[in-house]
Amino acid sequence: MRRLLGVSTDHEVLFLQGGGSLQFSMIPMNFSAPGEPVDYVDTGYWARKSIAEAERMGRDVAITASTAGSAYRHVPPLASIRPRAAAKYLHLVTNNTVEGTQFRELPRTGVPLIADMSSDLMTDAFDASACDMVYAHAQKNIGIAGVTVVIMRRSMLDGIAAEPPDLPAILDYRTHARHHSNYHTPPAFAVYVTWLMLGWIEEEVGSLAALGVRNRRKAAALYDFLDGSSLYRCQAERDSRSVTNVTFCLPSEELHHRFLEDADKAGFIGLAGHRSAGGCRASLFNGVTQDMVDRLAGFMAAFEQRNRRRPLPPHD
Repeated sequence: MRRLLGVSTDHEVLFLQGGGSLQFSMIPMNFSAPGEPVDYVDTGYWARKSIAEAERMGRDVAITASTAGSAYRHVPPLASIRPRAAAKYLHLVTNNTVEGTQFRELPRTGVPLIADMSSDLMTDAFDASACDMVYAHAQKNIGIAGVTVVIMRRSMLDGIAAEPPDLPAILDYRTHARHHSNYHTPPAFAVYVTWLMLGWIEEEVGSLAALGVRNRRKAAALYDFLDGSSLYRCQAERDSRSVTNVTFCLPSEELHHRFLEDADKAGFIGLAGHRSAGGCRASLFNGVTQDMVDRLAGFMAAFEQRNRRRPLPPHD
């Protein structure tokens, strides 16, 4: 993990459990006390989940930037992300799987940056020095459910209060750092699969930069098709489009359901959008090949051709 990301032993690499959802709670519990300021960027479904946990714990939560007013179809400009100077940290989600948006760069604000990279960690090279902590559950790109990777500067551990009130040992990052992720029985098989996936990236692909070229090429092929279509419409704005989650919609509920039914019969599964957003979503994680994407685009083109024979309703 350190070799691929280019981070030194100044960073802890922890293999934990509980998914990103447990991190939503552990972060405010470890790095702040009740009533202290913590800042968040609101870019959609999972960002709101993390914000709700900090609020539940009585932290002074501020939303430094939000794209709720545009239905989360883009990420906020970096210049608009201005955390409070006293904030204990700034939290953001780098890739929004539900909305299909993604940050191209990360802000540098002088406040410790914590990034939820659950759906794009290890999909491309990025400047890890911009983050004080990143975390990601493995099942999107580097393994199976059961293991959550946490990478943080050791200075973040030093900043935890000597005896945080009501912080169980198992929820204290220092516990896992001291025990090398082996404080309790680890999810051994899930960690093993992650090791295999990282080995595949390093040995078969070569680097995260090379993997990023592959992933951007896959996404470009699908976006190019969608942009040239009169039936489908991308939901994310161009400058914020996700490389790993392509969200799109059809002009009517009837066509939407027909599309999903035909896709399922053709062997394309999981194309329904998240229950909170509707529409459709194609997730192009590391395990998805260029051939799979090309076949999906071919199926979508054939579906569009069949439905051109009847009048199409306008998009909402």
